[in-house]
Formats: sequence, C-alpha cells, structure tokens
Amino acid sequence: MSRIVFVLNGPNLNLLGKRQPHIYGHETLADVERDCRALAKELKLELRFHQSNREYEIIDWIHEARAAAGGIVINPAAFTHTSVAILDALNACEFPIIEVHISNVHRREPFRHHSYVSLRADGVIAGLGIQGYELALRRLAWLIDEEKKT
Repeated sequence: MSRIVFVLNGPNLNLLGKRQPHIYGHETLADVERDCRALAKELKLELRFHQSNREYEIIDWIHEARAAAGGIVINPAAFTHTSVAILDALNACEFPIIEVHISNVHRREPFRHHSYVSLRADGVIAGLGIQGYELALRRLAWLIDEEKKT
C-alpha cells in the first residue's frame, strides 16, 4: 500500500486563525500543514496537502488519490453537510479515510450534526483542534502498516 497520504481541506479553511478564532483557534492552515509535514516525515509518509473553496477541486484530488495514495485525511468543512458528490468520490476509494473537524460539530448548530462524509469515513475526529490532523495521520500510518502485514 502506498505511503502517500492526501490531506484535503474544504472551504474557508484558508481563513483558519482569522475566522472565528473562538471556535477554530488562532493557528493557521500553514501551521496545520507544517505540523502535518513534520509528523509525516517521522511516520515515513509522503504528504499531499491541499485546500480549496471549490467542491470540484476536492473531488479531483480525491480522484487523484485513488490512483496514488494509501489514505486520505479530509476536513470537508461546510461540504461535510452538503456534498453527496464528495461522498460519491470517497466511496470510489479502496483505502482508509479519516474525517477531521477542528471544532466539535456536535456542540454546534443542528445542521452541522449530519455528515455525508461520515458515511464513508473509517474514523471521525472532531473537537480536538488542529491536533486532530496529527491523530488522523498516526491512525492512517498504522492502518497502512497493518495492511502491509496481511
């Protein structure tokens, strides 16, 4: 199994650290990427880190990952609650997928309680801040290593 992991981030995460810091914290997406790259190096993973406000770009990256990756960490942001298209793209993947949310979506508005992505995700991490990305990478590295054993 490939040791390439795609970390995909949805709309408005480019504003991380500036938008609603009382909910999402003061760390930026650049901080998330820096931390993920440092951990990926330690775990011997190759990282492809992307963010887009456009649903079709996220779908295109999922399609790219199908051919190259061993897993996906995805924070679909607002697309979590609306995108059947992202769910369909993820359903075409045959490797582990971990869904990440910086905030605890279950303590927020009721519309945020439903996730289309969770219907495919092998795990969901919510409410642990940007550390959720690192936990997701650790889990994917473990799953990739376990797959190699079989």
